[in-house]
Amino acid sequence: MSSKEVKHKIKLLKGESGSHSPSIGTMLGEIPELQIKVDACFLSNPYATDLFMQKIQDLSGSQKLRDILEYYPPQNYDVAKKVSKIIQIDYSNIFVGNGAIEVIQAAMHNFAGNNIALPIPTFSSYYEFKTDKSNIEYFQLRKDLDYQIDIEEYISFIKDRKCDTAILINPNNPTGEFIPTKSIHHFLESLKELQLIIVDESFIHFAYEDESLKLSKNEDLIYKYPNLIIVKSMSKDFGIAGIRAGYGIMNSYRVKKLVSNGYLWNVSGLCDYFFSTYCDSQFQEQYEIERKRYINDTIEFINDLSQIPGIKVYNSKANFVLVEILSDEISSFDMVVELLVEKGIYIRDCSDKIGLSGEFVRIASRSKKENFEIVNALNDFSKAFLFK
Repeated sequence: MSSKEVKHKIKLLKGESGSHSPSIGTMLGEIPELQIKVDACFLSNPYATDLFMQKIQDLSGSQKLRDILEYYPPQNYDVAKKVSKIIQIDYSNIFVGNGAIEVIQAAMHNFAGNNIALPIPTFSSYYEFKTDKSNIEYFQLRKDLDYQIDIEEYISFIKDRKCDTAILINPNNPTGEFIPTKSIHHFLESLKELQLIIVDESFIHFAYEDESLKLSKNEDLIYKYPNLIIVKSMSKDFGIAGIRAGYGIMNSYRVKKLVSNGYLWNVSGLCDYFFSTYCDSQFQEQYEIERKRYINDTIEFINDLSQIPGIKVYNSKANFVLVEILSDEISSFDMVVELLVEKGIYIRDCSDKIGLSGEFVRIASRSKKENFEIVNALNDFSKAFLFK
């Protein structure tokens, strides 16, 4: 298959994936000639994946594995009880989802109002999952402010547009902006009259407010603000996207409504096994070490990317960065294809992200070794295409 044919095939696969990117499995299934070395498109902590892999080695060929495969998994409330032990929130306030995406969909379809405020650019599922009865009021983040959100302006926007639902992704995807805990509290206090507020913390484990890298915790705010739903993703934090595990923290009546209307057995036995491991105190201690190691490696990675000429790297406190191409000679899609075909580096084309003005890609942080390969590939790309 020629380079032109490969490019055309990638473009078709991207089109079939909608506002998301085709997975590596999909890419290799359709274009087996590709040699993919580093997946810097999808977002997860590889050190956490390594840690979980150590924990599941005893499953191979065991009766435990047979039980996971053969028998029905526990019901939603039973899995929620395991999560409850770690986050110190009553299990009746925890809805376990088949990935955070199911939590988002359930919240948007069951609890969102008719007029929804949403900052853009952001994660596309929030506008894709709106119902036919709902209207989205887009709060455009300003490029001249590096797409950083002004909380006071957003609060005024919500009130002026008479929105009954507000969404805040923290850290935001794809910008990586992290909103400090104090500002989150102010946001919730200012909008107590709203029907629903969703705070999506899918990337919170990678954020930090000071050098201690202490994890920000807002879970108990659901007791003070009954209109609040907090979304959590295990896929990114623990590097287990293939398992599909996430949860939402919310008022107990909302959990009861979801579980009694189709979400009783919505997670797999392997997902339940992960949450059993997640609750283990020794696993938590080891994970905390790996979480901080990954953050430090990501900080170094972002600094290295920032030195590459021809691109602008936006500040981020997530495990990815938004990168703008500072040239009119090449598109973000062309950059993605070039790095994939020539270097085996897969990054995320952001041309489908509404609210961005320019040519942007998103690059995930990986292991220290993989990050080194990404930086070298970007340096070569810069020399070849941005500074001929």
